[in-house]
Amino acid sequence: MRTGRPGPLHKTKLARDARSTGVDLLTREGLGAALRGADVFIDATQSPTADDASADFFRRATGNLLTAAEAAGVQHAVLLSIVGVDQVPDLAYYRAKVLKEELFKAGAVPCSIVRASQFFEYTDEIMSWTAEGDNIRLPPTLLQPIALADAARAVTDIATGAPLHGVRDVAGLDTLALDELGKVTLTARRDARTIVTDPDAGPFAAVSGKALLASDGAHIAPTHYLDWLTA
Repeated sequence: MRTGRPGPLHKTKLARDARSTGVDLLTREGLGAALRGADVFIDATQSPTADDASADFFRRATGNLLTAAEAAGVQHAVLLSIVGVDQVPDLAYYRAKVLKEELFKAGAVPCSIVRASQFFEYTDEIMSWTAEGDNIRLPPTLLQPIALADAARAVTDIATGAPLHGVRDVAGLDTLALDELGKVTLTARRDARTIVTDPDAGPFAAVSGKALLASDGAHIAPTHYLDWLTA
């Protein structure tokens, strides 16, 4: 799953990490000012790449962010991560996200780690990775996708509460194999392309069993995928 840019959250004010807003996690430009007076921040940082270089990016960016947050007196650090991220060691980006989680756990600011399942909104992007003409090859990897709006509400609820000092999963109502998710999507859109089940297609082929399904005690969002798709 890919996430958005980070934003230190101060009550209802959101400051984004983007050069256009004067905040840069790698150079630390504007970071102290963005965190000043904040009680909590939410980090949903996306690495520019999904390869081994993502670990170096997260190490630098997260280190700078946590150091600045501690100096600013922030009381709660919230990290948006991925359901099952520690169960897929063959994916470099997932390994990098595990590193990021460990940095949060080891940091001085009390933290909550929120692991979200794949967003509904990324289904098209996932299918594009293995599309070849009229065929889209997808593995039968089990997913429990969630609407981005539902995930955002869950993250906000956790951010405005006491630190978890641990991990909570948030996921959708429906458990679907990725190839079935593709078929449901194309059918609902009357898209004539064909989903071809291929256990070796794309990065999700590295996932086995129920690795990307929510754990016991997870927050389960109310929106069904088909309802969202056809709304």
